[in-house]
Amino acid sequence: MSTTPQQNGSAPKPKAPAGKKEVKVLMLHGYTQSGPLFRAKTRALEKILTKSLGPISILPVFFYPTAPNRLRPQDVPGYEPAPGSEGQEEQIDSWAWFRKNDATGEYRYFNEGMAAVAEAIKEAGGVDAVCGFSQGGAMTGLVAAALESGRAAPEGAEGEWARNLREANGGQHLRFAVSYSGFWAPVDKLQWCYEPKITTPTLHYLGSLDTVVEESRTQALIDRCENPLVVTHPGGHYVPISKEWALPLAGFIKQNSERELKSEL
Repeated sequence: MSTTPQQNGSAPKPKAPAGKKEVKVLMLHGYTQSGPLFRAKTRALEKILTKSLGPISILPVFFYPTAPNRLRPQDVPGYEPAPGSEGQEEQIDSWAWFRKNDATGEYRYFNEGMAAVAEAIKEAGGVDAVCGFSQGGAMTGLVAAALESGRAAPEGAEGEWARNLREANGGQHLRFAVSYSGFWAPVDKLQWCYEPKITTPTLHYLGSLDTVVEESRTQALIDRCENPLVVTHPGGHYVPISKEWALPLAGFIKQNSERELKSEL
């Protein structure tokens, strides 16, 4: 059963100084995380990006929603119950955008996850980009594809989640999308998001020591994007937040934000 947390983890919404253009980025956490936890883990990255983009006319603003599907302790890999809590029903701050059915390969609660994304986009007043980690990285590819104006969504209930996303974002496509340790979703009813390829500019981060999401799964997502940019870091399953790995992202944001701004003139 899915339950919505009380706090969505959105960062404070600073008012853009005169001459600055806000670029609103939706941040989608990984499996077992939450919006506030993802923000805590990427706070240093947020600061580097804001500082790096400060000298130009771009102010990145980040929003951190929490997925609606609460996980049980037994759903979390490696979880150990607190001493003395054996036999008790314990609630933990771990959430998922969807749950994979190992027997069928289908994604359970996927529509609920996308409904939460649509609500977060609506609350933000529309977003310019999406950035996700792991399961959030898989969601990033699907959200970017669904918001592309030239991509036909399935009729009826199967495509309702995509139409809700488009309505929440005012019919606007994304300027760019960023995926950390993301992956392709091999679900038949979602293949319209990848065929034809995703045309939204994408940046993909791969960890050379990532043992949680195999490289082949991430590469499958990369292969379904048009002209993807790929950065490989010498680490595992996490978002690298040091300046060395943040600067390629800052350059990517600058390039694609300026391109969109020029097209609006």
